[in-house]
This record gives sequence, C-alpha cells and structure tokens, in this order.
Amino acid sequence: MKTKKIVLTGGPGTGKSSIIRQLEKKGYECLHEISRQVTLEAQKQGISQLFLERPLLFSEKLLEGRRIQFKEADMLGADKVFIDRGLPDVLAYMNYFKSEYPEYFSEICKSHCYDKVFILPPWEEIYQCDNERYESYRDAQTISKFLFQTYKSFGYSTIEVPKVPIEERVEFILNKI
Repeated sequence: MKTKKIVLTGGPGTGKSSIIRQLEKKGYECLHEISRQVTLEAQKQGISQLFLERPLLFSEKLLEGRRIQFKEADMLGADKVFIDRGLPDVLAYMNYFKSEYPEYFSEICKSHCYDKVFILPPWEEIYQCDNERYESYRDAQTISKFLFQTYKSFGYSTIEVPKVPIEERVEFILNKI
C-alpha cells in the first residue's frame, strides 16, 4: 500500500498547525512543522534568528528535516499522512528573501512528490505573532504568493482551503482527498 502524502501549506499564521492538531484528534497520522525546532535549537546555541542570520544553513536544515519526514510518512503504515509544510516551502521562502540556493534543493523537490497540496490563504482575523514568528501579516500575504508560485512551478495543483471554522476546514480537506 502506497501512503498518500498530503501537505498543508500557506503563509505564517494561516491555521496549518491547528488543522494538523484537529486531524490528529480524529485519528489521522500527521507530521508537524519542524522550522520551530530548528529555530529553537539555534537559539539554544545563541543565534536568535538562524533564518535571518544564516538563511542557507537554516534552509539546509529544513530541507533535510522535511526530506526525512517524507520518508517517515511511508514508515507510519497509514494510508494517508498529513504534513505541516512540504519541501517546496523551503524554496518559496528562499525566493521570498531573494536568497540563492544550490540546484540540489530543486532536485530534492522534484524527486519527492506529494499526492495532494492544500494551501491556506492569509487570514488576518486568525493571524498572531509569537516568539518564533517574526513575519508581519503583510509578509504572510506575500509569502503565500511565493508558496503558491513555487508549488505550481513543481507541477502541483494546489487546493485552497476556505476561511471557515476549523472543523469545517478539516471536513473540506477530508472531502477533497
């Protein structure tokens, strides 16, 4: 049995993690966003914002972590696994910040394909800043455009999740699979 890998993507503060938690409550296998882990590990080493100070190193760590998650999804033994952000997110953020990256970043994205990609649009009413999220709402809007463009460049047809209460968002996603 091939595991369906389903990505939830979107700019910061669009509700991805909340949807992942709701899917877990319903018994679905989910893999969480890893950028906060990378950020927190760097902060323990005295680097307040690794992405801002060393964007390529941060992105390499994210790319490797998400590649591991891609493989981990197959080992979970579930028919479908929901993943909070995919490999192309790394390139979208690098493009947003106009940062160069090696060609192998693109090659990894081409060789690791997801079955479905849901994109959550910017939603000002639910957007919140916190210790690891340094982007403004306006940044989130722009990042969302870069995410859409990047996934499209890899041949994905993204499905936009409507701005409705979380339970309705989850049902929308489950009905589209």
